[in-house]
Amino acid sequence: MNRQQAIDVNVDMGESFGRWKLGDDAGVMPFVSSASIACGFHAGDPRTMRETVALALEHDVQIGAHVALPDLLGFGRRQMAISPKDLTDYCTYQIGALTAFVRAEGGRLRHVKPHGALYAMCSRDPDLAEAVARSIAEVDPDLLLLLMREDVVRGPARHGVQVVGEAFVDLDYDAEGELIIEAVKTARDPDQVAARALRLVRERKLTKIDGADFDIDVPTFCLHGDAPNAVDVARAVRRRLEAEGIAIRPLAELLGETARR
Repeated sequence: MNRQQAIDVNVDMGESFGRWKLGDDAGVMPFVSSASIACGFHAGDPRTMRETVALALEHDVQIGAHVALPDLLGFGRRQMAISPKDLTDYCTYQIGALTAFVRAEGGRLRHVKPHGALYAMCSRDPDLAEAVARSIAEVDPDLLLLLMREDVVRGPARHGVQVVGEAFVDLDYDAEGELIIEAVKTARDPDQVAARALRLVRERKLTKIDGADFDIDVPTFCLHGDAPNAVDVARAVRRRLEAEGIAIRPLAELLGETARR
């Protein structure tokens, strides 16, 4: 099966905190293949982490750690001045915490994905990308590192960590091709998101806000579990892709098949 016949759909999840509930993880989970679970820094708490892990395992969804800046108030979407050394410790702490819950539930952690502002910072700054990779190497060097661009791979490669590029079909890209991060996720038309997802898989292209197309060849794309209509979007995307003969498969499984060919 080649990459035009299968894709990973990853969704950010587990972003409730205490009595404050965000999103419908149980409603979204049947339509996706990978889940990046908040680890307590931008959202999530021990009970939410355990429950989201169990839900992912119930649906055979790949589990990843959604590491973030320590910014509960801003939901991790505000940039911070942070040293690479501190970032490594922050990520090791978060990855280690989620790993414990995954093991307790009988699963295996497979990837790490920075959240929000940290994601943008790591995609621009090789030193910060390497800092995250250093923490991955400390916990499990086989964990995949998801980032928007693969041009920061040199640092992670020094630690034996594989960087995987991803796309976003429920967010916009500016005229320079940079992702526009929303402070509060807005609803998107499910059919339009599904059409973008199909074009990404079939043509390996997306459109920027100025109307220009750009090439993007990736094995996974992200949807956001905190969108007001996240379930409708995830359902529409999966139905559209499967109707076109495109399978939804966990990222590690897809990359494993590619490596064996």
